[in-house]
Amino acid sequence: MNFLGHLYLSGSDPLVMVGNFMADAVKGRDLSSYHPDLQRGIRLHRRIDSFTDQHPITAIGRERVRAHCGKYSGVALDLFYDHLLASEWSRFHAEPLPVFAQRCYRLLGEEQALLPERTRHMLPYMVKGDWLTSYATIGGIGRALGGLSQRAFRAEALQGAEVVLHEHILVYRDEFSTFLAAIQEHIREANNEE
Repeated sequence: MNFLGHLYLSGSDPLVMVGNFMADAVKGRDLSSYHPDLQRGIRLHRRIDSFTDQHPITAIGRERVRAHCGKYSGVALDLFYDHLLASEWSRFHAEPLPVFAQRCYRLLGEEQALLPERTRHMLPYMVKGDWLTSYATIGGIGRALGGLSQRAFRAEALQGAEVVLHEHILVYRDEFSTFLAAIQEHIREANNEE
């Protein structure tokens, strides 16, 4: 899951959403300097990533794109899953995607003082390019992959990986539906244990 998936899985608590969004830039285990709801969001993000990395369905999806992306196959799959979520958004969420995206951008902008520098620096580009809604098209995912291929270290292999998504869209869609139900159940169980 990439930005859209993480925000979608955050629920409705604003600071949990912010914590989940910024978690990739938060290092270490000691989260005591963060508000408790930000801590919950950071831990949720890590739980989502761990579950995703270990799930057998995602292993199959990563393998399908590995020939194109090599070690970045997991990154490509995260973006593929955001496309699959965005392209059928109304199946999963009552709020229209553009409204959800604008609400997220507004929240993140209002709370940007809480964001790590790296995340705060990226946010205006995300808002200006309306990344969250752009994920709904193959072209939008292509732009996202192209941007990542330039920003990440030796990630040129991400360029053009949307072709793999397009060629295998039906099987990715089926896998994603199964995976999304599984991760939502995993999150519900984890929340009940807290």
